[in-house]
Amino acid sequence: MTAAKLTALVDLDGTLTDPYPGISASILYALEKLNRPAADELALRAAIGPPLEGSFAAMLDGDPILAKQALGHYRERFGTIGLYENAVFDGIPEALGSLRDAGVEMFLASSKPRVFCERILDHFDLTKFFTVVHGSEFDGRNGDKSELIAHILSVEAIHPERCVMIGDRRYDIEGARSNRIKVAAVGWGYGTAEEFMAFPPDAIVARVPDLAPTVLDLLG
Repeated sequence: MTAAKLTALVDLDGTLTDPYPGISASILYALEKLNRPAADELALRAAIGPPLEGSFAAMLDGDPILAKQALGHYRERFGTIGLYENAVFDGIPEALGSLRDAGVEMFLASSKPRVFCERILDHFDLTKFFTVVHGSEFDGRNGDKSELIAHILSVEAIHPERCVMIGDRRYDIEGARSNRIKVAAVGWGYGTAEEFMAFPPDAIVARVPDLAPTVLDLLG
């Protein structure tokens, strides 16, 4: 009987790349199109990670219709301009290469629409590190991280005990916990120390060069 493969599910925004310029500008564009006040930096930073429709609802007094309209306007700009207003964190290609060379099979696991994820990874030459790119769909499917991770584990036949989720926000941690897989939280993204205290991961990775050794240690 062969041992289960070593697997990592990897978040995109705040984990592999810093998407703040494109996401924030596209959110502000959407709010302006609706003639609503601009969001402040705290709200903009908090919007990186969770499904955007919920973030827009919070900015628009809980109005679900306006939130859907805002998401449509956001995608107008983000899909053509905003997704490239982005930068890969220093050392990420090397860290992914180290994991690949150690025999870890990697799958992207992002709440961002899958088609945007594919364009971003292609643009930054990161697609080669991933077996399959998984993300949400425009109809909202797999936008919740717990749902997305469950979907990936099922369709890719991944053994939970040999899998680690790598992400930067509580949603990555909660999604991993609900699917009984370990989770490494990265310290260079958009999660805060308070967030990691309230939703503790199995490990916090302070520096990009520590990512591969930490994940390999969690995988045993």
